[in-house]
Amino acid sequence: MYVITNREIDDGQKGLKKFGDKPNEKGINELRLAHVSDDLKDVQIFEDELDSEEIKTLREKFNLDISLRDKWYVSLKVACELFEQAVKEKKNILFFVHGYNNDIADVLKTAKIIEKTYNVIVMPFSWPANGGGLPGKISYKSDKADARVSATALHRFVGFIHDFHQLLTAGRCKDIEKQCHAKFPDNAEAAQRLYMKLMEKQCNIKLNLACHSMGNYLLKYALKPEQSTLRQLVFDNVSLIAADANNKDHVTWVDEISVRNRVFIVINENDYALAWSRRKPGDEQRARLGHYLKKLYSESAYYLDLTDAPGVGDEHSYFKLKPSDPENLKHMFLDIFQGGCAEKLMSYDDSLNVYRLR
Repeated sequence: MYVITNREIDDGQKGLKKFGDKPNEKGINELRLAHVSDDLKDVQIFEDELDSEEIKTLREKFNLDISLRDKWYVSLKVACELFEQAVKEKKNILFFVHGYNNDIADVLKTAKIIEKTYNVIVMPFSWPANGGGLPGKISYKSDKADARVSATALHRFVGFIHDFHQLLTAGRCKDIEKQCHAKFPDNAEAAQRLYMKLMEKQCNIKLNLACHSMGNYLLKYALKPEQSTLRQLVFDNVSLIAADANNKDHVTWVDEISVRNRVFIVINENDYALAWSRRKPGDEQRARLGHYLKKLYSESAYYLDLTDAPGVGDEHSYFKLKPSDPENLKHMFLDIFQGGCAEKLMSYDDSLNVYRLR
């Protein structure tokens, strides 16, 4: 599994200990890419810059419109490999932003559960959310501060996704167009029909973003700049799950998210973690977006209410399903994480502007 992070990196350590609890020493906006083995024991931290032979190989293999004279970085190589895997395995890609007090092991274990349960390729964005090694309220405030200042790093990451997806899609389009004209050199209509068919079959990879808990607080701040890449059309679905962000005025930033399909806000009024978050004294904690069924006024988001739905209970990470959980809960998250329309499985309550799973 690939992971991108603005955590500090210690190449002198082994395994997951390479990932530190603090921001990267070069600055909190510094991003590093790594590959972690399935057993989470082997970690490869990539060097940043590609050499000329690597660039040439990627340009030829993926028909990329890039210059060998320019500098290209390992992010291009990882994007190519993810795109190739998605096409080969016919899977969509889910970018995952985790929440409060998660070390790298927690993040990767959750990502692996999502991959296995929902048949997607997951790439986590991991920010230094370990609470600074401090307990309780102080830990929570430390992570909120890290989330705010990690916003630019998330904005940069989404920019890479946008640019590389356009680059790779353009290269694939040129390959398919060449194949079609070779097969039907004297029949433009037949070549066009084949082109459309192959494009639909081979290039229909959906990109989705899921933010959990305090990851939504990070998302909120990543949306603040007017030039934020999250305001561009990058993802098919963006899901705000158990959002540890204020319900008050959430419309001002939620409606700035651009998507091809849906923005989902998933709510559980019984969520134990968000209930705890709201109770902390002195923090001016307002009602949490993922925990409150009032003032749901977004014109673009779909509010999904899982309160009292079978299998949810007081869970905070209710997308991590148990074998006994109902199939409709799994199908709802399948649609969310694969770029579908999850609200079709639910009944609509127009008095609250929510879709309910029962």
